[in-house]
Amino acid sequence: MDDLRDWIRERWGLAAISLIAGLLGLWWWQGRPLAQPPGILTPLDPLQTEPEAPVSWTYRDHRITPLARFELRARVLGTERYHFDRASQLSPVDFALGWGPMSDSRILKAFTIQQRDRWYFWSSGNMPISAAEVISHSANMHMIPSNASVARRLLSVKSGQILELRGQLIQADGKDGWHWVSSLSRTDTGDGSCEVVWVESARATDHPDGM
Repeated sequence: MDDLRDWIRERWGLAAISLIAGLLGLWWWQGRPLAQPPGILTPLDPLQTEPEAPVSWTYRDHRITPLARFELRARVLGTERYHFDRASQLSPVDFALGWGPMSDSRILKAFTIQQRDRWYFWSSGNMPISAAEVISHSANMHMIPSNASVARRLLSVKSGQILELRGQLIQADGKDGWHWVSSLSRTDTGDGSCEVVWVESARATDHPDGM
């Protein structure tokens, strides 16, 4: 009987290890960056225009003030979810996005892209384009979904996909005095240079011509 119990425990242990390995493999497979062909996939700069009606509204105990209409079609260079920082009350995910030369796989293979603490970092041992071009053709953007459907879409986006979104660049002011203000420039750097985007619609595809 003891031998039988030992055999059962061994079998269950092996099954559990196999299940965990399979789940880890699936997680890695689903989270791996999507490969794209060489060439500029999203040639146009983001489009920023005056807000249609500069009227504030309330969202999750924050006053949201529109600063500009905003839309883009860009390659996703990285995604990072946030759960515990102050900004996560509004924004569950940041995207590092690239357009123009920063959507070209031939250029991107020379770069290492990282995200942490609401920042986007890039580095290259052999710069294929100038730092000014990197700065003006990529950005870290804080995503605030306007509804649950948009939130689901944003949280399903993968690195390497082509993302199309429309919404507004905004300022958010909390009742506790906290505030978050979007950049209105694609060429600034450092603190305050990220876009804070109120996302009204979003769609991602694996294929550059899939939209």
